[in-house]
Amino acid sequence: MLSGGFLCVLVVGSVLGLTHGDVVSDFNDEPDCIKYFYKGIVPKWGSDTPGAARLCQRFQNRFHFATLYDTHHRIAVYSAYIFEPSNGGGRETRWFVEPQLVNQNWAGEMRDGYWLGQDYPGIYQGDRQALNEDYTKSGFDRGHLNPNGHHAVPSRNATFTLTNVVPQNPKLNQNAWANHESNLAKMFSAQCDKAYVLVGAIPSVDNWIIKNNVQRVNIPEYMWNAYCCIDRNGAPIRSGAAIALNTEQNLVVQYTLSQMVGFLQQYSNTPVGELFQNQCQ
Repeated sequence: MLSGGFLCVLVVGSVLGLTHGDVVSDFNDEPDCIKYFYKGIVPKWGSDTPGAARLCQRFQNRFHFATLYDTHHRIAVYSAYIFEPSNGGGRETRWFVEPQLVNQNWAGEMRDGYWLGQDYPGIYQGDRQALNEDYTKSGFDRGHLNPNGHHAVPSRNATFTLTNVVPQNPKLNQNAWANHESNLAKMFSAQCDKAYVLVGAIPSVDNWIIKNNVQRVNIPEYMWNAYCCIDRNGAPIRSGAAIALNTEQNLVVQYTLSQMVGFLQQYSNTPVGELFQNQCQ
């Protein structure tokens, strides 16, 4: 169960480019970030996560999606995005980190951890976020929450931030979950004028990637996602959700939004409420 209370991260006071930065105290503070939530309504789910950081994911000086990040488990609670048909390309070899999770006064643009380390030698980047080396030889994939295949460049590139990935069972990531993401992309392209998506992970009770005898990254028990499709007039036309146990079982189970709220409620001490305004109806 998740306990109440969370640590607010202060907004950097100075303006950097077109925004205040990528770590905000409230998604509503950034119009170019709140737009990734249907009707501008942020779900209550996960808002009481201890140590939660709200990330407006910035790449090439603009936002591409939003992430509620659990700095204790070092995995995202969820990422929120708007589907875009893919135009190929954008398969990054770099893995980015969030500078403001190291020092709130640093610039908000996501950075390759290596080059950030060159700029600030001797400063450890991993107190409040996962690092690329945490995943090396872990046996787990760097499983995207917000999938790169649901975006055009440069948003595709922006999904390669470590705050948007979780330790995912390779069989699930490369098979059933990948097929689920592909099927959603086809459906969104064919049936929706716009699709709002939430995708997240449920932390395990005590299953971690361990490095040097330190619990570094929580290995989620479940992956989940939910979506709300609207037509060209902004009216909801379709919704759905899915969960997958993060194991070799390699099975994605389809849910309604109401069923998803019931599922998430098992892991919350406070009412989950709606994932989308009026449950996308």
